[in-house]
Amino acid sequence: MTKLKIKIATVALSLAIMGTGCSKFLDVNENPNKPTTADVKLLLPSAAASTSHVLSNQLGINSGLWAQYWTQSPYSSQYKTNDRYLNTSTSQDRPWLIVWRNALQNYENVIQNYGQFSQHGAIAYLLKAYTFQMATDAWGDIPLKEALKGGDSLAVGYDTQEAVYDSVFSWISKGQALIDPANQFKPGAEDLFFNGDMDQWRRFANTMKLRAYLRIVKAAPGKAEAGIRALQTANATFLEKDAKITYSSSGGNENPMFAEILGLGRTQNLVASSTAIDAMTANKDPRLKVLYTTVTNEYNGVDIDTIVGIPQGSYGTIPPFQVSFPSAATGGLGDDNNSALAPVIFISAAESYFLQAEAAVRGWLAGTPATLFRSGITASFTANNLTAAAPAYIAAAPDAQWPATNANDAQIKAIITQKYYAMNGKQTFEAWTEWRRTGFPSFFVVSKVGALGAGKFPLRLPYPNTELTTNAKFPGAIKLDVPVWWDK
Repeated sequence: MTKLKIKIATVALSLAIMGTGCSKFLDVNENPNKPTTADVKLLLPSAAASTSHVLSNQLGINSGLWAQYWTQSPYSSQYKTNDRYLNTSTSQDRPWLIVWRNALQNYENVIQNYGQFSQHGAIAYLLKAYTFQMATDAWGDIPLKEALKGGDSLAVGYDTQEAVYDSVFSWISKGQALIDPANQFKPGAEDLFFNGDMDQWRRFANTMKLRAYLRIVKAAPGKAEAGIRALQTANATFLEKDAKITYSSSGGNENPMFAEILGLGRTQNLVASSTAIDAMTANKDPRLKVLYTTVTNEYNGVDIDTIVGIPQGSYGTIPPFQVSFPSAATGGLGDDNNSALAPVIFISAAESYFLQAEAAVRGWLAGTPATLFRSGITASFTANNLTAAAPAYIAAAPDAQWPATNANDAQIKAIITQKYYAMNGKQTFEAWTEWRRTGFPSFFVVSKVGALGAGKFPLRLPYPNTELTTNAKFPGAIKLDVPVWWDK
């Protein structure tokens, strides 16, 4: 692989505190293989911004289509290939390089050189684990033991997803062991998530472990149960606020998905998918008007304001009505500069509660599942500035009703369906990944132009062309409809 020189667009925050521009943190224009100890304060936010870029931009846009929050607009063409499930290997070259060269290599450099800045090392371990999990969930088997050696080897071996997950759990534990809120060298503004609040990082670590153990519940149920029970024994605390990176409207620091839209001349390629719209409309969900634009259409001779989607993959037909777009709150509205301000959420408070609810349903974690389920809904409403509307929704919405028993996975279905609604437009990769793991929500439809065959959905991303053509140890391409390891 060649060295990547790229400036990752990200946050212009905490300038008053730091007395400097964010470019000090976020320019990645040099080989970082031999950093000094002081450099860890620059490498850490740069690496975090790189993970965020891929999560929101390349993976986020594609997953928003495959999670059926959005579909390709009939009036443009950028994501027709994605809607057809025909993603090319070349489309993965850039996200792969950003993940390995800008994110993971810099986390590793921080870990190897943190010195007195052990809290930076703790965060680097946790975000390294997060990024490796994201990568293996996207592509399957990936380089592990022979990766991050600091060179340009063209022969890097691949390891199994199970081995990657074992390393993820190990890195989280190593990060947890380094956390010391009393450490005098704790991070400041270079911590793009919590501004040096190490208790929040402890919660992040526990929540990430819970997420990862639930991910492998079908592939390695014994390991999943033991890991979650260990969290219970340790009286682990979990996130009650979003772990997110916030952005600004200044040039080069916009939300990464909006940066993609700007690069395409603000063309509105993404429109609302009727899959998500119809399901949320059936529940009279007020979050719709936060997550999508409202359009005016005629109904029985009267103009009414509505949220309207089109069927997945129906870009070949011009609809006889106006269609909603993803809103600025998601970063997906091309003609609204407020899209630049949309945060990239790594783990949300709502997700944290839903993860706890599922673990409690399985009997592995303390807590009342129904209460945690409703707390997840409330946290989602709060994140969308709709706290006051949550009680009425919980009382009346069909998909907000807690099943009396878990017969046929009814309670888990309720949890994951609400998680899907909560992640709409904001955690699209995780929503698509959870659908692959659980099969919920159960109302997905195959794209009208899907090219994988009858009834087939994409279950992974293709490996990048750079691996096919330059890595002598590349194990071979895999079809998009082949499930990853934990997808049983």
